[in-house]
Amino acid sequence: MSDIDETLYKSPQAEKLKQEICDIGRRIWMREYCDANGGNISVRLAPDRFLVTPTNVSKGFMTPEMMVMVDGRGNHVAGDRQSSSEFLTHLAIYDVVPEAVSVCHAHPCHAGAFAIRGYAPPSRLIPELEIFVGQVVLADYETPGSPKMAEKISPLAPKHQSILMACHGTLCWGSSVEDAYFKMEITDAYCRTVLLAQGIPGSASIPGDKMLDLLDRKSKAGLPDTRFGLPPEELAKEDPWEHMQKKELDAFARKLADEIVARLTRKG
Repeated sequence: MSDIDETLYKSPQAEKLKQEICDIGRRIWMREYCDANGGNISVRLAPDRFLVTPTNVSKGFMTPEMMVMVDGRGNHVAGDRQSSSEFLTHLAIYDVVPEAVSVCHAHPCHAGAFAIRGYAPPSRLIPELEIFVGQVVLADYETPGSPKMAEKISPLAPKHQSILMACHGTLCWGSSVEDAYFKMEITDAYCRTVLLAQGIPGSASIPGDKMLDLLDRKSKAGLPDTRFGLPPEELAKEDPWEHMQKKELDAFARKLADEIVARLTRKG
């Protein structure tokens, strides 16, 4: 470790960020967003320098001295422990989103339920998600922490601050450690509400003209969204509940077709 890196790693700014990571890790653990040593958090400390949570440690019981400093290729620079094996996935965001200050990954169950079913929750149901997070998107499955997983994340990150990784977990980026965590908390609360609402009759959603109001507030707050400038009819072109039903019907149709083909094959 160079003298410059040692000074940076022990700087007041770094110590403050290390404590923030520990505090957010505790909140993640208390909300049951991760179990055992699951999940990881990182923050941009300086150009080409990042603080990362260590591997094989519960996020609920981290201490500042456990944090690791790595460079922009994931190489260890400072700290006594090994960094999270999934930092490569974080880099996929940092490399394409200069405004990303922190990345948070965990396994919240309600968002995870969508991830293992293979689709993202629909939009236009709760204002908080629309303003503070935006559209949640699904990244196809690849081995966690692998270069191929990073390749799946890179094209999605500039347009989405909350990404569900199929059969894995949730990945969010923000303007601070707490902001990245907030994105995850809002995402999981939204997914939980949608799942609960599926058993209740009705099909309310936010109208297109009212979505314009929300996006206007979002724009004035300086928050990104790819839907800025779209007309109301485009914003509301798909009913969120019909979208969910179509996903279920498509899955049922595929399963039925597979069973028919299997039976015909056995008879043949």
